Amino acid sequence: MTARRLECAACDIVVAGDFATPRLARLDSEDQLLIESFVLCGGSLKHLAQDLSISYPTLRKRIDGLISRLNDLRASDERQAEQWLQQVEAGKMKPEKAARLLREQAHG
Repeated sequence: MTARRLECAACDIVVAGDFATPRLARLDSEDQLLIESFVLCGGSLKHLAQDLSISYPTLRKRIDGLISRLNDLRASDERQAEQWLQQVEAGKMKPEKAARLLREQAHG
């Protein structure tokens, strides 16, 4: 997924172009909340299970699903990077743009 337009509602600034979306932003809200809770619990699965009022095995299953989804997104990003490089080789994308998108993808 690539964002093409960013807008600031407060100051009416608009930036247009192609922007890579970070992997964590592409997760659904439930996964994002799970990650946030994990961080706020200091990375302790025991504390996270208590915080979410679920059993450790249930939490482990949710974490395993999250890991799978992140691996899928990583693989998708790798395929996208390959497509950008192919577009550069075919003369359909400027190398500078591909380099920027690859940097955004890597740091997102």
